[in-house]
Amino acid sequence: MMRRGSKTLSISLKQRLPITELLADETKEECMPSIQLQGKIFLKGTINALTGLHIGGNSGELDIGGIDNPVIRNAFNRQPYIPGSSLRGKMRGLLDRHFNKPLEKRVGRDVRVHECQTSADYDKCPVCQAFGVAPQGALRGKTMPTRVIVRDTFLTQGSLDVLNIADTDTDFTEIKTEVAIDRITSAATPRQQERVPAGATFGPFQIVHSLYTQHENDRSNQLQGELQFFDTVLTGLELLEDDYLGGSGSRGSGQIAFENLEMTFKSRGCYENADIAPITIAENVDIKTLRQSDYTAKILEAVSVK
Repeated sequence: MMRRGSKTLSISLKQRLPITELLADETKEECMPSIQLQGKIFLKGTINALTGLHIGGNSGELDIGGIDNPVIRNAFNRQPYIPGSSLRGKMRGLLDRHFNKPLEKRVGRDVRVHECQTSADYDKCPVCQAFGVAPQGALRGKTMPTRVIVRDTFLTQGSLDVLNIADTDTDFTEIKTEVAIDRITSAATPRQQERVPAGATFGPFQIVHSLYTQHENDRSNQLQGELQFFDTVLTGLELLEDDYLGGSGSRGSGQIAFENLEMTFKSRGCYENADIAPITIAENVDIKTLRQSDYTAKILEAVSVK
């Protein structure tokens, strides 16, 4: 009996061993290499509306004589603002076209966007590496954290003061009436759109870009690559200045300018030692001037690459 029992026990252990090895292999495959934050770039500035700006809000409320296309507003003070998602999404869309990226992912039924589906494509894509992708499918455990954060941006106090006393159609906004005309009968159907008036200034906007490394012995080259991703973000801002933000851009709305830019950098040491202060990379510049500056060298020096 004991011999039979020992045989049974031996068979049982042999049957369980491959399962243990399989679990170990799966754990090994899912384990990501260590990722270390080397610092954060903070880009601040103002967004000047050169033409009327319309970023759509919730038109679900039915009001008699209401506006067809209202702007998005802060629920607490009813002031219009620029959502970080609108700014970030427009930048990413323009960069997808700039880098000729395929629109292989569907969002809902009618919207197609670019998002890398394989690790090979992801490793070559500056857009997905800067703005992030969903960690699923073939990319699960293979991607880096999202590097770019874009904050919501609100009207400056100066613009609020001006709009408070201005003779605007509604609080802080104007109503632009457009007319759809039948090409044959010339029958006209008016439609209304709410816009923040030209000349309004939002700010400070803030973009936060994180720099990561994975291998200590190759940190210098990795940081050079990380800073290329930040230049991709600056490219997106420059493309946006030559395009439009929000709706009805082909009909005159949404031209903006990024002004009074300030760039600072907080190294990992700033978070570890309160005596280490962030460094200022640039002040009161525009996008082109910032891209032509030596900000890369200043950041590499701040990280103290060995």
